[in-house]
Amino acid sequence: MSHDTYELKAEAREQVGKGSARAVRRDGKVPAVIYGDKQPPLAIALSYKDIFYKIHGGGFLTTVATIDVGGKKIQVLPKDYQLDPVRDFPMHVDFLRVGKNTEVNVDVPVHFINEEKSPGIKRGGVLNIVRHEVEFHCPANAIPEFITVDLAGAEIGDSIHISAVKLPAGVKPVIADRDFTIATIAGSAAMKPETTETAEAEEAEDKAEAEEK
Repeated sequence: MSHDTYELKAEAREQVGKGSARAVRRDGKVPAVIYGDKQPPLAIALSYKDIFYKIHGGGFLTTVATIDVGGKKIQVLPKDYQLDPVRDFPMHVDFLRVGKNTEVNVDVPVHFINEEKSPGIKRGGVLNIVRHEVEFHCPANAIPEFITVDLAGAEIGDSIHISAVKLPAGVKPVIADRDFTIATIAGSAAMKPETTETAEAEEAEDKAEAEEK
């Protein structure tokens, strides 16, 4: 599970729409909506300060929270948010209700360990990261904070694929039709364009898959 869970206090909003949202912001709050779990959407207003620090504190979209709406406590996972394009102020947040069987798709950061134990890197090789994050399908209450790629023994020219990563129970890559690359060990500047092409090819395949959905 990612960062410690937390609780936010919120007020229910009677009205929705742009005018209502502007009024909420003028009042120093952030409009938000809770949806999902086969229940009607619930429009709420949250403390601007609370949301600002949570969004900019890291792990916001991978941490289950509890929202107290007039005494009723609802477990949620933040799914999306909008920031003012100029000032980075929170403008709106979407939350997904989390039940005991809720499963979600989330982007999880990739952490690398044991670079000093990689013969390829010791000989001047360069770690070329193809994916800084990987999208996983997993239980909402068991989202990993990150996945770990062990570079011990990695040689120049090696590619590290998702199959080499030990994943927690119930956590599966959204891309399931191939053993995609997470990183490579490049030997020199001359080899970098090749690894860059690998990254670009992966990204192009992902984009094509997204468009097919």
